[in-house]
Amino acid sequence: MRVLVTGGNGYVGARIVADLLRAGHDVRLLVRRPGQVAVSLAPYDVVVDDVVVGDVLDEAAVERAVRGCDALVHAAAVFALDPRRAEEMERTNARAAELVLGRGVAAGLDPVVHISSTVALTRFGGSGPDLPLGDVTSAYSKSKIASEVAARRLQTEGAPVVTVYPGSVYGPHDPYRGVNDEYIRWILRGLFPLWSAGSIHAVDVRTVAETVLTALVPGKGPRRYVVPGVALDAELLFGTLRHITGRRLPCFVMPKALAVPVARATSALQRPLPSRWRYPADTEAAELAVRDTRFDDRPARTELGVDPVPFEQTMRDTVRWLVESGRLDPEHGGKALAPRS
Repeated sequence: MRVLVTGGNGYVGARIVADLLRAGHDVRLLVRRPGQVAVSLAPYDVVVDDVVVGDVLDEAAVERAVRGCDALVHAAAVFALDPRRAEEMERTNARAAELVLGRGVAAGLDPVVHISSTVALTRFGGSGPDLPLGDVTSAYSKSKIASEVAARRLQTEGAPVVTVYPGSVYGPHDPYRGVNDEYIRWILRGLFPLWSAGSIHAVDVRTVAETVLTALVPGKGPRRYVVPGVALDAELLFGTLRHITGRRLPCFVMPKALAVPVARATSALQRPLPSRWRYPADTEAAELAVRDTRFDDRPARTELGVDPVPFEQTMRDTVRWLVESGRLDPEHGGKALAPRS
């Protein structure tokens, strides 16, 4: 199939592109910055020559991009937990989903895969097999809930929209300095000992791509899949990092009643600072964790046959990559950098 991918310059999108190409699909990209394509795909040793330059909010560019394609993966979105980017997320994410998914359906593409997020499902009271929408009102979550509403409207009409819900994504080869990379860097430097009680759904970027690839089958109608992963809490995260590095890493678990106020106060203190000066104590991350929502990822495991990359492997590969890419000093990687036996 010829598959249009939006967001192919991004962390998740680039991995999806690489896996699509390796599986024998032709890939077209819709990107704003064509010069970034080679950089984002370099770790995977793949090349895409079919590139449409344009914005996912530009109707004409989207129309050009879907023409001649068989399927679509919409991975483009503004992702940030920094409230200083709230307006950008609210302006972009829902409108992009409505436009790109809608044009894909209108052009007869099948399937039309929407990369959503479990933040759109995170809520007090837990989840369920029908995957009810979340109740977090911070900027990123709010924008992904609105995007999810657009996708579900098409699904209700019978359109072949397949929604894939990654959790918090970890793993190697993020072309940008992402939020989760920053958490790991600060923790391994001993500078981020606080973590909220509760948990978030965490996944490996490779598992996200595998879920998309195996769901990319036409003729099956609308479907929804939570990417298989783990309920990530402080014990699992810090315990795994201690185990793979052999280092003593401080950790204080904040009670749920304190986590959000502490994060909110920290965010307020750094709001006047330039965006490059940022301590990663995010209010939205705390809001997500304290809800402690657990998601049913069995459909992806049973229907698609997706088994998640083990979390220890994810962390080991992430730490090694952070050092190899110059984002982390070798001394902080500990025994995780030892040659594989």
